[in-house]
Formats: sequence, structure tokens, C-alpha cells
Amino acid sequence: MVTRLSDTGPPPTPTDGLRNQRPASAQTALPVEANLRQLPAGKQLDLLQLQNRETALARVAQILNNRQGAGDQAILDIRGQRLLVQAAVGDTRLDTGDWVKVMRANNELQLMGKLAPAAETRISQALAQRLPWQQRLDVGLNELARALNTDNRPQVGASTKPAPLPVAAKEAIQQLMTLLPSSKSLAATTATPDTTAQQIKTWIAQSGLFAEGRVAGSPDKPPPDLKLALGRIVAALLPATSATATAAEPAQFNRYTPLVSPELVQAPLQFPNQLPPPPPSGARDAMDAGQMLRVLAGMLNRISVNQLHSQVLSSRAPAEGAAPVAQLIELPWVNAHNEARVAQLRLEHDRAEDKAEDSAGRKAARVAEWRFSLALDLDEQGSVFFEVSLRDVQVSARVWAENQDTLRQAREDMATLRSRFNALGLDVVGLECRRGSPQGSATRLEQRLVDTKA
Repeated sequence: MVTRLSDTGPPPTPTDGLRNQRPASAQTALPVEANLRQLPAGKQLDLLQLQNRETALARVAQILNNRQGAGDQAILDIRGQRLLVQAAVGDTRLDTGDWVKVMRANNELQLMGKLAPAAETRISQALAQRLPWQQRLDVGLNELARALNTDNRPQVGASTKPAPLPVAAKEAIQQLMTLLPSSKSLAATTATPDTTAQQIKTWIAQSGLFAEGRVAGSPDKPPPDLKLALGRIVAALLPATSATATAAEPAQFNRYTPLVSPELVQAPLQFPNQLPPPPPSGARDAMDAGQMLRVLAGMLNRISVNQLHSQVLSSRAPAEGAAPVAQLIELPWVNAHNEARVAQLRLEHDRAEDKAEDSAGRKAARVAEWRFSLALDLDEQGSVFFEVSLRDVQVSARVWAENQDTLRQAREDMATLRSRFNALGLDVVGLECRRGSPQGSATRLEQRLVDTKA
């Protein structure tokens, strides 16, 4: 199969007016290197330092559909430069983002094969698809609680009365709310460290991050889980939106456009993300089943983004060294005013591994390290951030607080924290309190892959 180089000048400019979901072939054409575009095919390959019968890897940057009936064109990224070629590759379909192996055959490029996408590539693509459609969990949970508690009376100025929620949907929402720990229950467990540790383990296990794994382990009766609980609400609401008023097909859920949170659209991969408090419910009209499904779709996307983001951060290329295992978890809870809030937890484990011998012939080993970050909004006390690092038996911690009174209280509690660390047999090498918030690092989305250098 041969892909001929194009000597026809710059790629055609597509028509305007198409939206974000248009195919890559209809988007603005990527620039082709000018110093290559004006040269004969053989000279182009010479400039790339590609010898006859030599192979190279190229990435398909874009596919351009030719509307004049000629064959499609493709822009390849090869050795740092863009090359415009005729994409005459037989039955092999090329898509933007594919990696292909090419070989120079005199003055032609011969397609040797298309590389199967790596696991990280597939995960990154799934992550990119969900990024624009995230709904904050605290906002969504507050909306579900309001819908559960309303008596469905029409609000002032409302012309129609929303249909009551199905009984199954109300039961599913109530079951979800029982999963959320309250500030009172969390405070009650702090008296006994063992009880506190078990409560936190349960809280994390039910966060939704491990939903699929828990289903695989208990297919008959999955344990309580936030993501699964949201799915049960969806299943209970779908029949209410079906014209036949019977059990709707789960695929119908895909037709609902998720309701998104602007804060997550602006910084979709920032974690922890400094989010403002959820807006008050006020006296808005109650949501109908369709609106609730849109909110649920955004919430499920948010949990999926955290799952996929964790996998991407844990699967860096070997050339970058062993990546720490990362878990990004959002833990919903209920404050004293029965309003949902979210604690953002980032847990990283930098695994130990042997290193090469040093100049003296001694082998050094990297010590395993755990890093723990927690961000939460305590309402009157303001936003608080914690960072704890554990390396062998050495531990250090930093606390940031935006509220001056909260910062003073944190400093007064440092002695208690030090004594608790010492009681665990840990050597405290640093405790620090700061005003404000830490500088967060965000994973960047570049092209169709996720840059995992954050």
C-alpha cells in the first residue's frame, strides 16, 4: 500500500460554520511545513533524512476529505515536520491520532502497517471525550435532595406542575443519601483513631472510583457505591421519560446532554480544584425527570473523569521512569445544614525500585513514598488544604488555610498532630502552616493525548 506525497500546494480550506462535533476532516487544516511543501517528493524525503528502504514512525495529524472526487489526503507528523500525502492505503482506514509505520520506496512512502493504540492512548481518548461534560457532585447531590424533599407544588409564576417522581426513583435517591457521611458522624468518630480509620476506608471504598471493580467482585449483589447508586436513580427515572411508560432501554440515557458545571469546563483536569461553594437552592422550579437525568449524566461523567485521570497519571511511558500510582477521589459529605459538600483527595504511591550502581560500585534503592493531599471547604472556617508525605518512617505535613482564625487554630493543633504521628512510630521531619492555598498542577490535554507530566 502506497501513500504518495502531494505536490499540489497547501491543503484545501474547509467551509466554516461547523460545530465542535464535526469530524477532523472538516476542521481547519493543520499547517504543512512550507520548506517541504514546495519541493518535489524525492527532495521532501531527503530533507527528512529518510533514506531509500528506511522505515520510520509517523502520526496521522489530520485526514482531509477531497470534495473534488480525488483521493483523500492526510497530514503526517514525521520526525518533527508535517507532510501532506495522498492517503491511498487500500482497505486500511486511517484516523486522526493513528500511528503508522512507513518506509521510503524510492520517491514514495509505503505504508507498512498501523500500530495498535496503546492502553494509555485509549484511556486518554476516553478521558478527552468526557472532559467537557462534567457536573460537580456537590451541586448535583443538592439538586437530587431538593427534588426528593419537594412536594411538587407549582412555584409562583409556574404554569405547569411537574410530574411527581416515580416511587422507585425516590427510594433510589434516599438510598444514595444514606451513603453520605455527615459532619456530625465524622466528628463522632475522631475520639477513637481505629474507628476514624475504618470510617475513612469505607468512605473511600464507596466513592465510586472502584465501582466497576466492586461489581466484578460481587456481581450478584454489589456493595454500596456512589457511582452505582447514581446508576440506580437513572434506571428508575428512565421509564418516566418513555412514551410507553414501561421500562426504558438504558441506551436512551445517551440522548440526554449532560448538564455541566462552568468551573469544571474552565479547569477540567485541575485536581484538587478550588471550587466556590455550591449556589443556594432558592425557590427554583422543581426539576422534571429529564432535567434530573441531565444532572445525573454530568455527575457520572465527573466520576468517570476521576477514574480515567487516575489511570492516565499511573501509566506514564517507561522512558519517563516509573510513575507513581495515583488515585483522584472526590468524597461527598453533608454539612450541619444538610447541604452536600465534596472533599477532594489525591493519593500517590511512589514505588521503591533498585537503581544502577553509583561511581563507587554501591547499589542504591529508591525508598517508597506516599503522598496525600486533601482539599475541602468547611463553610464558616473557609477552605483548608492538607499535604502529608510519608517516606519510610519519616513524615512531614503542611496545612493551608484561607481564613485567619482557621490558620491560628491549625497552628495550635500542630502539637497534637505531632504527638499522634509519634504514637504511630513515625519520625516527624516537618510541620508547617501557611495562609492561602497551595499551587496546584494540572494535567494538560494536548492534541488527543493527555500530557502526564503534571
